[in-house]
Amino acid sequence: MTHEITRKNWGVRRGNRPGSEILAKGGIYIALILVLIIARFLSPSFYQPSNLFNVLRQASALGILSVGQTIVMIAGGIDLSVAATMQLATIAIAEISMAQDARVLPGIIAVLILSAIVGVMNGWLVTSRKVPPFVATLFVGVVVTGIRLVYTRAAPSGGLPPLMRVIGRDSTGPIPNAALIFLGLAILADILLRRTTFGRRVYSVGGNPKAAWLSGVSVNRTRMITYVACSLLAGLGGLVLAGYVGYADQWIGRGYDLDSIAAVVIGGTSFAGGSGSMWGTVAGVILVTVLLNLVLLLNMNVQWQLVVKGVVIIVAVAVYSFQRRG
Repeated sequence: MTHEITRKNWGVRRGNRPGSEILAKGGIYIALILVLIIARFLSPSFYQPSNLFNVLRQASALGILSVGQTIVMIAGGIDLSVAATMQLATIAIAEISMAQDARVLPGIIAVLILSAIVGVMNGWLVTSRKVPPFVATLFVGVVVTGIRLVYTRAAPSGGLPPLMRVIGRDSTGPIPNAALIFLGLAILADILLRRTTFGRRVYSVGGNPKAAWLSGVSVNRTRMITYVACSLLAGLGGLVLAGYVGYADQWIGRGYDLDSIAAVVIGGTSFAGGSGSMWGTVAGVILVTVLLNLVLLLNMNVQWQLVVKGVVIIVAVAVYSFQRRG
C-alpha cells in the first residue's frame, strides 16, 4: 500500500503532464534509437558484428555496476564507492589467484566477501550513523583505495589467470558471456523490484521513508541490503572488466561511479528515490557505451570521451530537473 501511495503522490507532484510522462517512461528509448540511427550515418563500421559485440562487452561491466546503483538510488541513496570496489576486486583476484586457474574460485569468493564488507560499511554509515549517502560512500571509497594501495604498494604482484577471460571476453555462441551475465542480472533485479515484497519496500523507502516506517517496513535494514547488493555487483563488475581488459591494473574502472549514476538517471531513476526501472537503466548503459564507442570509431582523441561523459551527466541532471518541475 505504501508503495502505491508513494507512486500516486509522486505523480501528483509532477502534475501528470503527458509530456513529462512520455519523457520519464519512454525518453531514454527514443534517445537510444536516435543515437543508433545517427551512428549508422556517422560511422558505417559501427554496425559490423565485431564492433557490436565489443560494444556489448564494454557495456557489460558498467551495466552490472549500474544494476546495483539503480537499486540503491531507488531506495533513496547513492553509491560513490563502486569504482573503488571494482578496483579492489581486480587487484584482489590477481593477488589471490597469482595467474593460476585453480585459484580462481577462492579468489572470486574472497572478492565477493570483500565487496560485501564495503557495502556493510556504506550501509552502516548511512543507516546507523546518519551520514549523508554522498559523503559516506565517497569516504568509504577513498579509504578502500588507500588500503588497497598500501597493501600492494601501488604495484599488484599477481596476474590474471586465463580462466578470467571466460567471463570477460569469451562468448557463448555469438553472444559475449559478459553480456549474458549483465542481461541475467538485469532480469533478476527487475523481477526482484517489481514482483517481490522486498522490491515494494525499496520503492516505498525511497519514496517516503517515514511513511514506510509507519507501515512496518524496516527502513535501515532495507537500505543496508541495497548497499550490500550494490557493492557485490560492483565487485562482480570489476571481475568482468578485468577479464575483458586481460590484466590487473590499480585504476581499472576509474570514473565508472559517475558513469553508472549518469546511466541510471538517464534511464529514468530519480535522484530523490522512489521511482525508476531496470530496463531504463539497461537502455541508459547502452546509450552511454554507444556514444563512447563512436568517439573511437570517428578517430577522435580518447580525451573526447571525457567530454562525452560530461555532456551525458549534464543531460542526466537536466532531465531530472525537468521531471521535478513537471
